[in-house]
Amino acid sequence: MKERVKRVLKVQQVSKWYEGNRGVHKLDFEMQRGEIVGFLGPNGAGKTTTMRMITGYLQPSEGVITIDGIPIQDKGRQARSKIGYLPETPPLYGDMSVQSYLKFVASIRDVPAREQKLRISEMISRLGLNGREKQLVRSLSKGYKQRLGLAGAIIHNPDLLVLDEPTSGLDPNQILEIRQLIQEIGENHTVLLSTHILPEVDALCNRVLIIHEGELVLDGRPDALGDSMEDGFKVKVEIKGNREQVLDVLQAWGKVEIEPLASALPQDDTKQTAREQDLTEVLLTGASNEDFREELFYVLSEAKLPILEMKKEMLSLENIFQQLTTRETGTGQVDDQVVHGLSSTENAASTGANVEHEESASSGDKVGGDKDTGGNQS
Repeated sequence: MKERVKRVLKVQQVSKWYEGNRGVHKLDFEMQRGEIVGFLGPNGAGKTTTMRMITGYLQPSEGVITIDGIPIQDKGRQARSKIGYLPETPPLYGDMSVQSYLKFVASIRDVPAREQKLRISEMISRLGLNGREKQLVRSLSKGYKQRLGLAGAIIHNPDLLVLDEPTSGLDPNQILEIRQLIQEIGENHTVLLSTHILPEVDALCNRVLIIHEGELVLDGRPDALGDSMEDGFKVKVEIKGNREQVLDVLQAWGKVEIEPLASALPQDDTKQTAREQDLTEVLLTGASNEDFREELFYVLSEAKLPILEMKKEMLSLENIFQQLTTRETGTGQVDDQVVHGLSSTENAASTGANVEHEESASSGDKVGGDKDTGGNQS
């Protein structure tokens, strides 16, 4: 009998309004056990609002959010016990040692006292904190602070782990280490990953959500997004042969649009080597998404024009993001931090300040129907 896939998170028709202004509008998505889902959007798109509602810090204006079938609006403490949350800046205490911090977090996350010692030992080993148990948190590097934050977020073995910019401010080696840890964590937990760094989504996620102006505009697998949005099958081809001859053959074939690339454009022949003069590179686009590569091979072979390289062109996640989040009424520009994965302490700080200003809410906005303090998550 086929094992049923467990649904960990369900967001159903969720909206949030701030004094008449729409934050997010009728969001609908689910997450299953074992998924690592990238959550993308320009600044101000509604990502942080959505994550705060999922983790129980904000009350939706409309709709229902359930964690493992438990509605977070009605049973906040019970639902939050199934969530681990790592904000961009982990809430660490510099005067504590690594071990005492994990003991503190285990206590407030209701890990039974008889299990705490074993759970702390598991976290230290799993997150690569061995040998640093007695070290003060303030003396840890940024990378090890992030490891400790991850340990605190999963010490109570949550079903859902929510990560907000987990590699912000790290150096390249630390980024690779944290990505590896997230992949390992994703084998046993469902992970919602908010990031500005698009290569991170390609490297880690098996599904992508893109939000724009408060609405979900895309939900799909990264490797399938290009196919669903491509306008015609595209192939880049490098052909050995005179430019005019190659273009004549392709035009006579008549099955593709032809875009000569740099090496195929007229140039000063005196600056080209003999080999460069005998190479033509073109981008070919079919009228549909049907694969025409085999037919192209025979057309060029018959004309005695050898194909030196042929590569299917696909929309990158960057291209897709730009298409979906460029405002028609705006400047047509997308935040460079989002598109190119630029990440700096200054950008992170300014983003955090904007979020606090944008999403400040009254105490009545916070989910607290069960009058508990479980919303203080690590």
